[in-house]
Amino acid sequence: MRSGFGAGFVVSILVFAVGAVLYWGITTTQTHGFRLSTVGVILMVVGAVGLVISAVLAATSGSSRRRTYDQQSVDSAGRQSNIHEENR
Repeated sequence: MRSGFGAGFVVSILVFAVGAVLYWGITTTQTHGFRLSTVGVILMVVGAVGLVISAVLAATSGSSRRRTYDQQSVDSAGRQSNIHEENR
């Protein structure tokens, strides 16, 4: 997993957790204009969707990239060596 996608996982889980706290953990007698439980449900949905998108992007990003490295070196006796590496 690359680091950019790790941040997406963390943010999605945090948003979902905040939504769960707002939905199940806070009871209010009266709020003006909106319900905290509704905000909690919205945040849980956004967190779940973000988690799915992060998982899909992380799963598909590394499968098609291959990196190759070619290095040529010459030692003190004048002999050449070639190194070829492939990373998937």
